[in-house]
Amino acid sequence: MDTAVAFVEAYLYINGYFTVTEYPVVEAMKHGGFRTATDLDVLAIRFPGAGRLVPSSGKRKHDARFEPDPELCGELDTVDMIIGEVKEGRAELNHGARNPDVLRVVLTRFGCCPVDHVGRIVEDLLHKGRTLMPNGHRVRLIAFGSTTGEPLGYPCEVISLKHVLRFSRAYLREHWDVLKLAQFKDTAMSILAIQEKCGDHVATNAPSRD
Repeated sequence: MDTAVAFVEAYLYINGYFTVTEYPVVEAMKHGGFRTATDLDVLAIRFPGAGRLVPSSGKRKHDARFEPDPELCGELDTVDMIIGEVKEGRAELNHGARNPDVLRVVLTRFGCCPVDHVGRIVEDLLHKGRTLMPNGHRVRLIAFGSTTGEPLGYPCEVISLKHVLRFSRAYLREHWDVLKLAQFKDTAMSILAIQEKCGDHVATNAPSRD
């Protein structure tokens, strides 16, 4: 998995999303056979009220609840699906993520809306960058990248990788008394946890090359 995609997946996981990364979309070729039309970097879905809960024990009187990032989860009262692209450079969507056929396949595959409605839903999504399904579920296009200031020429939400890393590190630091006991199998979270264990000065304490 691409390193940047791994960090975005960890960030989404922290915020209560179930994720699928590097999802292939296969299309039929004109003269027979099939090919991969594109790989979508990340698909994620979050249910209303999702959050991380640590049950109380011993002298603790209340459960510990981790609140999601408001920049990502501004609206918490509906099912939220993200179709995301991750770039180490400029945040943008690949052509495949803006291809109506690809989006129809994804929304149908994950059961987000009836087949009869998917064409209209995709058109609305491409026009606005987000849309509501007939059942009230929300779908959004989000581009993650290192640089985010340039206009894209099409609607979608943009979140910087700097914000992804800052939020993830702040989350670990704030809840370190609980999370330091966890064994992370996720590579990105393991790297962040090691940084937290080493402290803030791990990079500045490197031996001088002079």
